[in-house]
Amino acid sequence: MTERHSAREILALVTDDSTFAELPYPARRSEPDGPLGWQGYDASRAHAAERTGEQESVVCGTASVAGTRAVLIAFEFGYLGGSLGERTGDRLTAAYTYAREHRLPVVPLVATGGSRMQEGMLALGQLQRVARQSVLTGRAGLPQIAVVRDPTTGGGWATLGAGADVVLALPGAQVGFAGSRVRPADADPAAYTAEAQVAAGAADALVRPGELRETLGLWLRLLTSPAPRAPVPPALGAGDLPATGWEAVRRARSPGRPRAEAYLDACFTRRAAISGDRCGGTDPGMLCGFGEHEGRTVAYAAQTGTATRPAGYRTAARLIRLADRLGIPVLTLVDTPGAANDARAEREGAGAAIADLFGAVAAARTPVTTLVIGEGGSGGALALAAPGNTYATPDSYFSVIAPESAAAILKRPPAQAEPTADQLRIRPQDLVELGVIRGVSRPDEGAERAEGAG
Repeated sequence: MTERHSAREILALVTDDSTFAELPYPARRSEPDGPLGWQGYDASRAHAAERTGEQESVVCGTASVAGTRAVLIAFEFGYLGGSLGERTGDRLTAAYTYAREHRLPVVPLVATGGSRMQEGMLALGQLQRVARQSVLTGRAGLPQIAVVRDPTTGGGWATLGAGADVVLALPGAQVGFAGSRVRPADADPAAYTAEAQVAAGAADALVRPGELRETLGLWLRLLTSPAPRAPVPPALGAGDLPATGWEAVRRARSPGRPRAEAYLDACFTRRAAISGDRCGGTDPGMLCGFGEHEGRTVAYAAQTGTATRPAGYRTAARLIRLADRLGIPVLTLVDTPGAANDARAEREGAGAAIADLFGAVAAARTPVTTLVIGEGGSGGALALAAPGNTYATPDSYFSVIAPESAAAILKRPPAQAEPTADQLRIRPQDLVELGVIRGVSRPDEGAERAEGAG
């Protein structure tokens, strides 16, 4: 179990000194023992207030976090387990409304056991209020970055936590929809942890308390400082174009050529990664996140040379939709022999995941730029490519299918894979001539037109 901070302690931990200003709270007519007349409810609230110094389970205000102003919502678990009631909903609604009116990002610092039983369905209904406020804030183009603390369970996890654009978790925190007292007796407690949520793709990263301010500050800067467009990185490998289709294939498959990490490091001074498809899966072969390029933010989704899993496509679609909503341009790096095609991939919905990514790229209003840096294997690669705005490096190829597979389908012997590669016209210069890509990106030169080259 991680250390449990009070609302004021977590606010002090993440905000710049002397910048927090509490927001005014809406007044609500008080009824004896609450809306249900729950005997002893008034006494419980009075005791909670005396113990914590708070009048409700959330403290809302504005502050600067490593230099970026935001609306912060800090839960006080010591006040009736950080539970949500009608007055909690009033405060949350007011905080989100203020954020939209003043164009500020929202940072929920969540520690809650769920809805308040003493207010029954009126308490549970606050989740719908919160969900609507979150949706309205997202539609307004404002980011929401949640920090889930110990514990974060029930409806608070299912709205303010898991519903945020980016979810950071404190190591060791209990995080899950089912709280410890209501889950099955034989349930594995390890499944209800921050670590398990990150592994399952429901949270993006673990962040230690001492690193929280800096990490939150980076995320806030990145998600509120969009660049006008994504750059086309210069090639990091060979500058000469391949002479044959098979040479293009060999160079793209070479273990010595630069991979996605090298391109991202060269393009961005700082990066912050998102992880997971929010459907129970992650794919280390798809790197997604936001990076700082010349002081402004560009989103990225980059394949790493492996067969892309369904979770990878869903994570990339999630990234592109978030960037589109925030007005942040996207750079995609294509490098895959193709989509994973094993039985597990089919059970995980490979076709639907690829379709989802095609749709996200097609619908994006923000500029999307693509650089093919290695293998461009069939639809599994094309799904990540920007129509009409794709470039390639000299160490790459892009093909309707791998030459070996094309030869097999055409009932040619394996030795015919090499001439088949030429027939497919998969070299970068071929792709320019065919109008499939806009140009070739060469070392230290960036993208250029390459009609007739080679």
